Amino acid sequence: MIGKMLGNRYEILEKLGGGGMAIVYKGRDTYLNRYVTIKVLRPEFTSDEDFIRRFKREAQAVASLSHPNIVNIHDVGQEENIHYLVMEYVQGDNLKNVIRKNGVLAPEQAVRFAMQVCEALEHAHENHIVHRDVKPHNILITEGGRAKLTDFGIALEATASTITRTDTIVGSVHYLSPEQARGEIPTTQSDIYAVGILLYEMLTGRQPYSGDSPIAIAIKHIQETPQPVNEVNQDVPAELAAVVMKAMEKKPEDRYKSAGEMARYLELALEDTGQATMVLPTEEIIAMAGAGAANKKNIDEPPTKTGGRDRRYWLWVVVVMLAGLLAGGLYGLYDLLNTPTLKVPSVVNMTKEMAKSKLEALDLTVSFIEAYDPEIEKGKVIAQSIGPEDAAVKPPREVILTVSKGPEMREVPDLYNVSDFEAEYRLNEAGLKLARPYNEIFHDEVAKGKVVLQSVTAGKQVPKGTEIKITISKGPEPRLQKVPDLIRHTLDEARLILKELNLQLNEDDVEQEFAPGFLKGQIISQKPVSGTEVEEGTQVSVVINNGPGPVQRSAEVKISDEIPDDGNTHVVEIIVEDIQGRQVQYANSHVAGDRIVQGITYLGSGVVEVYIDKELIWEENLK
Repeated sequence: MIGKMLGNRYEILEKLGGGGMAIVYKGRDTYLNRYVTIKVLRPEFTSDEDFIRRFKREAQAVASLSHPNIVNIHDVGQEENIHYLVMEYVQGDNLKNVIRKNGVLAPEQAVRFAMQVCEALEHAHENHIVHRDVKPHNILITEGGRAKLTDFGIALEATASTITRTDTIVGSVHYLSPEQARGEIPTTQSDIYAVGILLYEMLTGRQPYSGDSPIAIAIKHIQETPQPVNEVNQDVPAELAAVVMKAMEKKPEDRYKSAGEMARYLELALEDTGQATMVLPTEEIIAMAGAGAANKKNIDEPPTKTGGRDRRYWLWVVVVMLAGLLAGGLYGLYDLLNTPTLKVPSVVNMTKEMAKSKLEALDLTVSFIEAYDPEIEKGKVIAQSIGPEDAAVKPPREVILTVSKGPEMREVPDLYNVSDFEAEYRLNEAGLKLARPYNEIFHDEVAKGKVVLQSVTAGKQVPKGTEIKITISKGPEPRLQKVPDLIRHTLDEARLILKELNLQLNEDDVEQEFAPGFLKGQIISQKPVSGTEVEEGTQVSVVINNGPGPVQRSAEVKISDEIPDDGNTHVVEIIVEDIQGRQVQYANSHVAGDRIVQGITYLGSGVVEVYIDKELIWEENLK
């Protein structure tokens, strides 16, 4: 693959690594002159629809996400049997190697990495994507110290209905949640559990569970409680250890409610580890709050008379101010209690101006927010925070109106000459949908499986979520060809002969029979027979000889008086024709008077021919 160009754009430079499903290469985008990561589905899986579906799901999962802590996807494509993803190239190393090199990470560094992973997961979870395989191998650390989550190859839509396979466990067993180990459907809490395992490993240099087999490790996830992280590494603060152990709780409901919540607790734990608790004496607080602190008097020194009068003066000021505020509050409360209540009328579907006028006429306060709506006309009210079904309110109660911005418009991408999968990817990226099923037509210029037509012209603005219909090429309309004669040819020869005529050998229908007079492996019959007119692409079935074939025999050819006596040299050839075809078994120059005795071989029976200067002198049947 090194040096190969994919999609006429991406040059493969070197292999970076690989997993069970794909091989990862470093590449170069020749259009934008930048390095990229190219993930290629392993060849053994290109005929496995399940693996191809998972590979495509990764592209769709990552394409729906946009976050600084998630590796971006640039492109997706298919070339012959090569399925590939083009992703952001991250200059750095994966977290597993970072842990190996350092052994144990400092709590501050481990927390920073874990918080960034949590923020990436929070974004994925908000988009209904459960990663299911969070592990240090899938976290890339840039040279600037930023963590980036990658490899969504087994990611799952949290809202999708899913069939759970009880005979397999998807994910890396050391980071597997108890519910995944039991074969249950993973949730966002499963990813949080994996982050807990990840933190444990960063802080201790080892995984919390180990065993002789994957099954043994999976059982420990379900049944055992690991040694507390701060017992393994006493440098880990108790606050941070508590966060790790909560994330690793057996029951999903006992863990953090979200990755974002875990990130907040990690931040608090990081603050607690960096700041010591300060205890201030009560006397010092009093001294700092008192007026005597202004002139820097010692708080243990008895106050002077002047100082006493100052304190009494400021005390009276505070009392008077509080009394004034209390009086004002009581007046306001009295006024509020005596204001009549009213039901807020519905202003939905009114224009912004009409709704504002109607509510302000009732002494209500009006504020606005805007939102896209595919059905409500731009400038009209979609919803209101308080309506006629709610309890009566007192003016000047605020009513928040949601005003339509109309449908959110999106630009239709160009889908011409791309695969249906890439068309769906481009539409999803644009916030549009691919209508199914789609039409198919023959086309002389667009390859089979590529888009010929789209229902809405590229570049046109349409509402978000609009379905776009496509028409797929079935390739050029098939032409008729005459089936060639394959008798006495081998299978390899037959494949080449058929390929030149755009026909195919039916590999699943090759029968074997014994036929005398044929070599072993030669075709003895075919269907359709030679000369039959069929469409290009038609498969031809054959029967090959499985017998030993004719016995090889030998004979002698003698030549003496046949060479002309003219003083010149003449070329003598002996040609044997048998079931293998015509073969020149002897060729040399001679003069008159030369006697030639040449041994020949043939299979079964045949004919021997003698030529002098390309002219047939005599022939004889061989038996």
